Amino acid sequence: MFKLIFLKELRDIIQSSRFTISFAVCSVLIILAFVMGAQNYLASKAQYDAAIQENRNQIAANTEWMMVEHSIMLPPQPLMTLVNGVSNDIGRNISMSGRGELRSENTRFNDEPIFAVFRFMDLEFIFGIILSLFAIIFAYDAINGEKNRGTLKLCFANPVSRAGYIGGKLAGSFVGLSVALLIPILIGCALLPVLGVQLSADEWLRLALILIAGIAYFGVFLAIAITISASTVKPSNAFLIGLVVWIFAVLIIPRTSVLISGRIVDVPNVDEITAQKNRYRSQLFDEDRPKMSNFQLPEGTEMEDAMGVFQSFMSDLSEARQEKVDIFNARLNEDYTNKKRQQERLALSLSRISPTSAFTLAATELAGTSLTLQNHFMDAAYTYQESYADFMNEKTGSNRSSGFRMVMITTDDTGEEPDPLDPDELPQFTFESQDVASASQAGMVDLSLLILFNLIFFGGAFRAFLNYDLR
Repeated sequence: MFKLIFLKELRDIIQSSRFTISFAVCSVLIILAFVMGAQNYLASKAQYDAAIQENRNQIAANTEWMMVEHSIMLPPQPLMTLVNGVSNDIGRNISMSGRGELRSENTRFNDEPIFAVFRFMDLEFIFGIILSLFAIIFAYDAINGEKNRGTLKLCFANPVSRAGYIGGKLAGSFVGLSVALLIPILIGCALLPVLGVQLSADEWLRLALILIAGIAYFGVFLAIAITISASTVKPSNAFLIGLVVWIFAVLIIPRTSVLISGRIVDVPNVDEITAQKNRYRSQLFDEDRPKMSNFQLPEGTEMEDAMGVFQSFMSDLSEARQEKVDIFNARLNEDYTNKKRQQERLALSLSRISPTSAFTLAATELAGTSLTLQNHFMDAAYTYQESYADFMNEKTGSNRSSGFRMVMITTDDTGEEPDPLDPDELPQFTFESQDVASASQAGMVDLSLLILFNLIFFGGAFRAFLNYDLR
């Protein structure tokens, strides 16, 4: 009897006008998300390649390494455009210096501010917002609608168990709608290589896990809608309750968790920290002013050596100041980072009572666009800074930080201009995204939560229907 109910539910879903309209809309949106993601990736890659070439041209236009202004950039990844996460919100460029603090600048929204208002349409948005609402629309009258139409009583005139009926309903709805979603998803995946986006085997596996998380998330709201339908008499009431649940899960709980964590964990303001750093730097500079004012050349110094001696003196003062600044900044940054991460962990933990947050966190972890992307990029930048510092020290004899510097440009004894710099001499910056094992491990908690939510609400639907009045 379970099989008959299952097949009946599949047939009813496929033949309904609600399914036809929803399937058409979802298909267009999902395929459009893949197409737009591919185009955004190709555009970002072209922009990245152009920025790299421009950086190389600027280096090649110089003849002294001390004059070089070098930047590193976050390379675009295909999954970043399919699941945006925070990839458009963090800075993509870092001006490199041999020592000192690094800052990421130039977010995607700097180039295209319109998307800061309307955001990008990606798979996380389609699953998280649209498909979850469609799940409510599909199943809000799955039980009470059958009762109002009289088909529920007619069905139980036959030897049908309640468990078999609700099981067939749940399975039929989930399989029918999930298979329908897989069709545009597979079309979108097939379009990626046609549009010129080549994914590695690792990226294909991560994309598959993202889609599994999306189907599991869709199943949660489907089970919620059926549970509500089996707990109410009127379909209108079920739809209203389902809509309220959707609003809380999708819109209110994630944002409220951020507000609560902000109240519980006090994080220093970024502007306050910057002001403290600037005040301390100015204080150290003021302390060095008397030394600079009272500077005198050692006796017997030749005039042609005077500038070199003064530059060495200023360099020593700057090095000593920078060491103190680095220690002070590191302490402030560590305190800020620890409190910020504590606040983030609390906010994410509270938000996970919503399946929407669990899906968003799972999808962004698998795509490599979670909150850890900023830290991962900065860690790679600081690692590169060490090799860059060694290179500049070898070429110039100093390890400079960003800011004011004194440069002497000389020519050789022949009076000829020196050769331009070779950009290939610089150490290359590499950014390695997380592999599938690390990404899966990071997203496993939230993926497991989605499965748990499915079990809880499927169980809730069973229990509600076992006590349902069939009359």
